[in-house]
Amino acid sequence: MEVDAKVTTLHAVAGIIAGYLSYLLSTGIIKNDVMALFVSLIILYVCGQASEKIFGKEAVGGFNGWIWSGIVPFFFIWLMVWVMFYNMPI
Repeated sequence: MEVDAKVTTLHAVAGIIAGYLSYLLSTGIIKNDVMALFVSLIILYVCGQASEKIFGKEAVGGFNGWIWSGIVPFFFIWLMVWVMFYNMPI
């Protein structure tokens, strides 16, 4: 598997986790959407730093490679999971 696919998979899994945590933070006891967004940005940053350490900065492609292989998949999966959980009937 190529490095781009591995980085995308790592960020997709992190996006699922961040989406669920965002749902919990936005509908739970705290009910704070800004905190949910902040937590997801922290997860994205940690995941990006981990992918650069695991695969190497040159293999990831620097910031430009991280945008297309990491940030874009993370954002769409995070948003999709958050909306799906948010709209689930109780």
